[in-house]
Amino acid sequence: MSAELQIAAKVVELVRELAGRSAEAEVTVRHHALALTRFANSAIHQNVAEATTGVRLRLHLDGRTASGSSTLTSVDGLRSLVERTLSAVRVTPPDPAWAGLTKPAALHISAGHPGSGEHSGLAFGFDEATARATPDERAARVRAFVDAAGGLETAGYCRTVYVSAAFANTAGQAVEGRTAEAAMDGIARDAGADGVARLAASRLADLDGAALGARAAAKARAATAPAELPSGQYEVVLEPTAVADLLQNFAVFGFNGKSFVQKQSFAELGKEQFDPSVTIVDDPLGSRGEPAPGLPFDDEGTPARSLVLVRDGVTQAVAHDRTSAAQAGTESTGHGTSTSRSWGPYPSHPRLEAGPAPAAGSPGASAAVAESARPLVARMRRGLLVTDLWYTRVLDPKTLVVTGLTRNGVWLVEDGEIVRPVSNLRFTQSYPQALGPGRVLGIGGESVLLPGAWEDARYAAPALHLASWNITGNASG
Repeated sequence: MSAELQIAAKVVELVRELAGRSAEAEVTVRHHALALTRFANSAIHQNVAEATTGVRLRLHLDGRTASGSSTLTSVDGLRSLVERTLSAVRVTPPDPAWAGLTKPAALHISAGHPGSGEHSGLAFGFDEATARATPDERAARVRAFVDAAGGLETAGYCRTVYVSAAFANTAGQAVEGRTAEAAMDGIARDAGADGVARLAASRLADLDGAALGARAAAKARAATAPAELPSGQYEVVLEPTAVADLLQNFAVFGFNGKSFVQKQSFAELGKEQFDPSVTIVDDPLGSRGEPAPGLPFDDEGTPARSLVLVRDGVTQAVAHDRTSAAQAGTESTGHGTSTSRSWGPYPSHPRLEAGPAPAAGSPGASAAVAESARPLVARMRRGLLVTDLWYTRVLDPKTLVVTGLTRNGVWLVEDGEIVRPVSNLRFTQSYPQALGPGRVLGIGGESVLLPGAWEDARYAAPALHLASWNITGNASG
């Protein structure tokens, strides 16, 4: 039994002692260690590391629910947490949406893994070397990135994260697990033009700083002296770094169980809302034999599993915690978090399935093009190659109309060849419409694992060739 599970069991014991057997309680204990090496002006300027163990208690008593948290894990600290939460629950309003506790259930491994079936969650898919990575190991990757940029100004970070967690409740569920992750994100700058390269991995050893630095530098060099283009509808190839933004917005606003129940999501189960080439799977456990990127259970103790959100263009599921599942008349999909009752549960490890490997192509300035995007660019008649999207904001959650800007490199493509760089563009586009039936012209042959805006999110994204993207402005306004 891990130290985290011992703490969780102790809190459950204290709840029974102080609140009585009628109280329902769930406890999450999470040890989180983050180490971050940051660089700017082509030199490391900050190396920080922090490790905290947090305890979160959610208590339901006499029809009321309250939560409390603490970083004090001594017996006195845990007793104080239970006492404070018990005092709070007695003065909170009734909670008619309380969906009860998760019953005892075994954790699983995705069917794609050897040894599928019950699993403790402690060892499978966990890289000890990443969890214990040193500043020197991260610095070596930064040095390789900077050297590979060939004298261009660089900036970014390399980080490692280790999480060990446990869950216990008064219904008898008790599970534990751990995970580790590494990520690198950096830019190179040439005459005011930026190029980017980023990657996430379950093993620090899989991050090649030199390859990432060379990619960022090639993009920056190819993006200097950009021209402006008029507004209008453009055929586009979105590189994986841009597609990650689509997956994030699909997840948070579209496949969110609370939004779905409240009819604020575009998702309509059983309807062909996407092109038949589109399949999206939320995959916290990993299903391709790679180490699992997430914990094997959620903050309500529900075992995590792969969830098919879209299959061959047909929307099949949204993410649920226990509350939204009860409201929708279904079961939790294992997406409960400390904030899911307020913000809604959403997929945090979505993967857009890669397409069949297209015939190879050699577009101009190919070193600046992500590998999986090259064959898509080679068959584009006239359109845009887009590296990255940023500052995206949802204008209408129901149709998922999003506005935002391009970033880190845009190029005009004619007859499969990159002809010139383009200045950054503003767009206003419905994301589901862009991937609607008949509008996906191609999907790259490889899904790339990318870090999300939040530490617990990962996006596996291939390049996308889309028939139309609505450009509404350029760098001049």
